Amino acid sequence: MSDMITADLVDLDLSADTKEAAARALAERMVALGRVTDLDGFLADVAAREAQMPTGLDGGIGIPHCRSEHVTEPTLAFGRSANGIDFGAADGPADLIFLIAAPAGADDAHLTILSSLARQLMNTEFTDALRSVGDAAAAAALIRGDEPGESEAPADADSQDTEAPADADSQDTVASAGAASPAAATVNDDSAAAPEERPFRIVAVTSCPTGIAHTYMAAESLENAGREAGVEVTVETQGSAGFTRLDPAVIAAADAVIFAHDVSVREKDRFAGKPTVDVGVKAGINRPAELIAEVREKAARGEVSSGSAPATPVERAGESGEGYGTKLRKWLMSGVSYMVPFVAAGGLLIALGFAIGGYKVDKAPSVMDHFMWMQADSWAALLFQIGGVAFGFLVPVLAGYIAYGMADRPGLVPGFVGGSIALTINAGFLGGLAAGLIAGGVVIAIQKVNIPAALRGIMPVVVIPLISSAIVGFLMFVVIGKPIAEAQKGMTDWLNSLSGSNAILLGALLGLMMCFDLGGPVNKVAYTFATAGIAVSNPSDSAMKIMAAVMAAGMVPPLAMALATTVRGKLFNQTERENGKAAWVLGASFISEGAIPFAAADPLRVIPASMAGGAITGALSMAFGATLRAPHGGIFVVPLIGNPLLYLVAIAAGVCVTTALVVVLKGMRKQAGAATPSGEGAAAAAAETKQPVAA
Repeated sequence: MSDMITADLVDLDLSADTKEAAARALAERMVALGRVTDLDGFLADVAAREAQMPTGLDGGIGIPHCRSEHVTEPTLAFGRSANGIDFGAADGPADLIFLIAAPAGADDAHLTILSSLARQLMNTEFTDALRSVGDAAAAAALIRGDEPGESEAPADADSQDTEAPADADSQDTVASAGAASPAAATVNDDSAAAPEERPFRIVAVTSCPTGIAHTYMAAESLENAGREAGVEVTVETQGSAGFTRLDPAVIAAADAVIFAHDVSVREKDRFAGKPTVDVGVKAGINRPAELIAEVREKAARGEVSSGSAPATPVERAGESGEGYGTKLRKWLMSGVSYMVPFVAAGGLLIALGFAIGGYKVDKAPSVMDHFMWMQADSWAALLFQIGGVAFGFLVPVLAGYIAYGMADRPGLVPGFVGGSIALTINAGFLGGLAAGLIAGGVVIAIQKVNIPAALRGIMPVVVIPLISSAIVGFLMFVVIGKPIAEAQKGMTDWLNSLSGSNAILLGALLGLMMCFDLGGPVNKVAYTFATAGIAVSNPSDSAMKIMAAVMAAGMVPPLAMALATTVRGKLFNQTERENGKAAWVLGASFISEGAIPFAAADPLRVIPASMAGGAITGALSMAFGATLRAPHGGIFVVPLIGNPLLYLVAIAAGVCVTTALVVVLKGMRKQAGAATPSGEGAAAAAAETKQPVAA
């Protein structure tokens, strides 16, 4: 690591008070040494990585990092902050900041060195030494591992550094129950007395989107926890340096599996049939002992996985310690995330069918019986009928993947069955929600039953689908289906009756929801509510007005941020101005998430301003009577909108309001900052509220 960090890349008095400013300050040192060729381009790559997942870790550590084409060679910069900087860690600001810059084509050797640093950060002696080191040269030497030996921390870090490359290459790191801890010694004593007993064995896989830091930190954390618990932990790190598969014999001999990942686990089926805990990579770093205890409890109960396709974070049933409300949100978001592509594909196909064939296309005969290659009406009918088939999957997919989010693969069958029954009995969207939650709950209950070992192999394939589908079907057909169907009909009738001020108020409310969390759960509730209304062959006029209002409001935040960075660029930093350019396209395409970088940097100003503009746009859209049959597309489906000119006026009004509010609020903040004699008050306020202070 001698060429990766030098004293010139160390700042022991980092004065930045936001993560963006910290990254810029450290990156400027890289630019000065010729390690980074384009400062703004590199910082944009760092920000993009940060948007995927915060890089703050418990213990006061921030590790912003990325792979970038603007990096000439692997480089590490270190900063130490007296006040702390918020990098999104649960326990508060970070005072140790490591900026890791890897070239887009970095070789495995350099990435292995970076992985060894990540492992060192799990060593408290190492981080304590960094907090007390007195000069930049000594800090660089400590990080490199060549400090002579003022304390045990450098030696420990160095020994760990020398072992880490072998770990990263072989991926067969075993934290065995040896003399590393009293608990391990106890296990050895027991083993000596009873040779037939052996330690509990766990195999684990860790991975993160970039594969440079979190991957290896999670591995080190799990290994350390394994030593303390007297458990053998063998970790396969699927990082940027590639991965070497665990020996099949090691997997076969394992008693349980831990997946700590934020990207798909490669070749996950290798681990099928064993008790499994599946969490995000940060859980592997922050609470490894809990994961080990949880997977041992699953093994004791006889729970095994089915080797299903890897789950992304939004699909997981929730990590232990989370409240029921948080878990419920994740379950519902799982169903919605799988449903949205069906909505977009089916809705756009239906809209195109109407655009080409007119509003009588829904009366066209089946294209199986009547299709003329040279007639536009036949092609319109084809598009409409394909879209109708796609829309037919909405409720079953919603229910199936809510159950999947709760109970993994075994929840799919009863979830899809329950969703299809909801369609059959006209329970609609509400029925799909209920069916998914019931299916997931039933499967979880069945999985908790202690099953004889001889039957475990057929549980996920035969027993669970059979019993759960029967129970869900009974409940949907006989018990709750009819009340839900009546509630769905009542809600539909109420929507159809809306007019005048009531419709305008509904549009304002939906606009507020669309702009509250910019693609988050509240936004998705409003969007799903709108798409459910048009997911029929002949939607009502009210349903199409609601869809138009929702899409219009969702376009406001990114378009407004783009306009604000254009008219008052001095109120935004360089990264935000670059993000503003992309926000034009994202907003025009109805991708509300384009405003997230602005909201994350300044939520107290951006979010309220966005909500105000969204409410005005939603209300105006409803007042103008704009209608929309397509569930997505932004300005690209304006020809399919009823009253398109007034619709665009509604969007423009909301964008102007949000832009004006953002400019005024940010301008007031800037004036307040200029009136402050020093940055101490702002830094103190930031520390109290955990909000970033403008650079």
